[in-house]
Amino acid sequence: MGDLNPEVILAMAAAAPDGLVIVDREGLIRYWNRGAERIFGYSAAEVAGRNLDVIIPEKHRQRHLDGFTTAMAAGTSKYGDDDLLAVPALTADGSTVSIEFSVVLLSDSEGNASHVGAVIRDVTARRAQEKEIRRRLLEATPNHTAP
Repeated sequence: MGDLNPEVILAMAAAAPDGLVIVDREGLIRYWNRGAERIFGYSAAEVAGRNLDVIIPEKHRQRHLDGFTTAMAAGTSKYGDDDLLAVPALTADGSTVSIEFSVVLLSDSEGNASHVGAVIRDVTARRAQEKEIRRRLLEATPNHTAP
């Protein structure tokens, strides 16, 4: 596997259908691939150097900032390799999408946390299907009373 050219890896990351986003220790967007453009509706040029708050709903911003600040200071995240986080996110047109993502804390040459990377998938359609299935199951249940 050592013979793979780094440019091939970068090309794959750029073209991946899932969103790949990297923010620096201040929470400013430093990498935004084609998948992120598709999911959120912003081009990489539109978000470069902007705060990640551009996609975080207002009511979730303080909680995100607190967790982000803690992780960067500690140099570790409470989320491991098996953790898949699910949250709402904002798009360029102001609508909300459901996303699932995993995070990776990246370190500089001195071992200090320097960036956070996320692999993001839009699960809005799947969530809507799950909600519809639950609604139908409730309707089909005998003695069902509407909430």
